[in-house]
Amino acid sequence: MGKVNKIITNGVLGVLFCVIIWSYTGREVFPGGNLFGMLIIFYCALIGGNLLHLIKIPLVPPLPPLLGMLLAGFILRNTPVLRDYIYINQSWSSNLRNTALTIILVRAGLGLDPQALQKLKGVCLRLSMGPCCVEACSAAVFSHFIMKFPWKWGFLLGFVLGAVSPAVVVPSMLLLQEQGYGVKKGIPTVLIAASSFDDILAITGFNTFLTITYSSGPVYWIIIMSFFEIILGVSAGIIIGYFLRYFPSSDQHIVAWKRAFLLMGTSIVAVIGSNRIGLHAAGGLAAIVLTFVSAIQWDHEKVKVQKIIAGTWQIFQPLLFGLVGAEVSVANLESNTIGICVGTLSLSLLARIFVTFLLVCFAGFSFKEKIFVALAWIPKATVQAVLGPLALEAGRSKNLTHLEVYAKNVMTMAFLAILITAPNGALLIGLVGPKVFLYCFPLQFSTSP
Repeated sequence: MGKVNKIITNGVLGVLFCVIIWSYTGREVFPGGNLFGMLIIFYCALIGGNLLHLIKIPLVPPLPPLLGMLLAGFILRNTPVLRDYIYINQSWSSNLRNTALTIILVRAGLGLDPQALQKLKGVCLRLSMGPCCVEACSAAVFSHFIMKFPWKWGFLLGFVLGAVSPAVVVPSMLLLQEQGYGVKKGIPTVLIAASSFDDILAITGFNTFLTITYSSGPVYWIIIMSFFEIILGVSAGIIIGYFLRYFPSSDQHIVAWKRAFLLMGTSIVAVIGSNRIGLHAAGGLAAIVLTFVSAIQWDHEKVKVQKIIAGTWQIFQPLLFGLVGAEVSVANLESNTIGICVGTLSLSLLARIFVTFLLVCFAGFSFKEKIFVALAWIPKATVQAVLGPLALEAGRSKNLTHLEVYAKNVMTMAFLAILITAPNGALLIGLVGPKVFLYCFPLQFSTSP
């Protein structure tokens, strides 16, 4: 009787929830509505991620769930019957993606360790700036001559591709660290710290070239305004960060939840609000600076805030990758376009790998460790999922249909970059790491400061 009662109760609760949502939203909850489309993409992406996580291959590290989420959205978009009933308008999609971007920036800011950065600042700086800039420039050159992109679009594409993915690198490196590999030389710490800076640089570069691409004024004035936005974003981030460092005070009730809400709230206002008023580069910088500055003196409370923000990411991650997958239509893809995109991506990656190897030559690593760092620095996922569709959205909002062909190619490149590099990068880290690093018993380092 207890099981039957439970089933009936849960069924009634489910129906009641749907009726309440219908009461508020009307037709949005039915097939073809925005809320219906969002829920279907969310649950299908969640199922896709869990299914991929269940795949266990002997001697091979687990594949990142985000790949299953991406493929779930892609399948929904390209299944004839389903795609007619799943729709999310541009405004909803844009706000969801920008919220996901905000969470990425907040997590990156919270993940920065001032002490580790001070100790390893030379290597971190080289790894966070060099490969990203070189890949961005390489992609600009290759896309200009191979894909016939204008230079502005080439650099915009380059900064989309230039970011490494903490969603792939961080879990993979933490797994190696827990097993005792690479701990002695601090390689996991270096890669985890540098991945956040790498993302900041890529997002800032993308926002700058997005402004240049869609602005009609003189280029020199656009560049001056971009520097102004950067200064404005950093200044606003420092001021807000200092305020949030002391408010709320640590003696208040549920202080971690209050801090997490204030961080997310101010960062969302910074990112989405700055886009509303046309200051695209300022918002992202403000979000990450205010997060970093505010968390410096939070001590143990910082970990609690990180866990709360990580919980919000678990909700937005399926939506983000599901939406990106749902943007790619097989009907609009030409076979030669895919080949050209893969060729451009491959050449850019080779340039990145080579430069990464050179930049760690003076960091005290062995030859094999340098090879590992270069290979571990290729996975792409979260930033590409956020930035890839933004150029297309910007073009549509300004009714610049003649630029859609470039924007669609940027989005296709972002999709292919995730599809190719995320699983291969995770596999390379998991397979090559134990063969390259000296094993150190994990407990030996667990008590070290």
